[in-house]
Amino acid sequence: MSRPLPLAGIRVVELSHMVMGPTCGLILADLGAEVVKVEPAGKGDPTRYLGSTGAGFFAAFSRNKKSVAIDLDTPEGLAQARRLAEGADVLLENFRPGALAAKGLGYEALSRANPRLVYCSLKGFLAGPYEKRTALDEVVQMMSGLAWMTGPPGRPLRAGAPVNDMMGGMFGAIAILAALRERDRTGQGQLVQTGLFENCAWLVSTHMMQHAVTGEPPVPMSAGKRAWGVYDVFESADGVIVQLDAVKTVRIDNTNITSRQPGRKSLMPTGLLKDLKPDDLADLYAYLRSLK
Repeated sequence: MSRPLPLAGIRVVELSHMVMGPTCGLILADLGAEVVKVEPAGKGDPTRYLGSTGAGFFAAFSRNKKSVAIDLDTPEGLAQARRLAEGADVLLENFRPGALAAKGLGYEALSRANPRLVYCSLKGFLAGPYEKRTALDEVVQMMSGLAWMTGPPGRPLRAGAPVNDMMGGMFGAIAILAALRERDRTGQGQLVQTGLFENCAWLVSTHMMQHAVTGEPPVPMSAGKRAWGVYDVFESADGVIVQLDAVKTVRIDNTNITSRQPGRKSLMPTGLLKDLKPDDLADLYAYLRSLK
């Protein structure tokens, strides 16, 4: 007999859309919680019908969940949503600031009927001058500097996945787990929040600290300036793309790195990596570049 998952017996009501909220609900569902996703009446969640880069959203973030269709613009639908919240351990939402509170579905209203409720709001910004604004993953990547660090010098570039939406959902799940643990001690639920911008600011915190420590602005990762002697992508003579990282001083004798294709010559002569040190790698760089 398999053991129950850690969150078995926890009921979650998910009032969410797109990526950030659904990611949070997905993590809780994968940990064993019963997650009930509230979708708009009629055609359901809009991500069911997205195309192009959004075509996989609904399938990617909806596993292990139940769904119910409720029209939150009607008195009957709002009453249904309140009944769900009254029997829930957790409610999570990622609508624009104040939207659910205006419908009587904010934390203050719902916690009066269910004091044990853990209510998670996933927003664009936390407390501050922008807290009433909405946001997108791309927007906070530009605001925080992540896009600058990702693209070629002078050409900010969005990361190749919704990194902030997904990590923001992860932080929401972490906050929920902490609130549930605290509820075990106090018997009381609470409001927890996570923000896209603050999440992205944390992602670039090492670059901010680099600036503080060195006094020099960080350059984009694509510029190739690393803390280590070799940390780059190379192409071999037979077209194999290789990420080569030398992140500590090593001694490798009789080294002979060969192609993955039979009959091709070795990619690196014997002994080239002997006594490898970050400050003494010009010959290795030149050789690797010659393989292109």
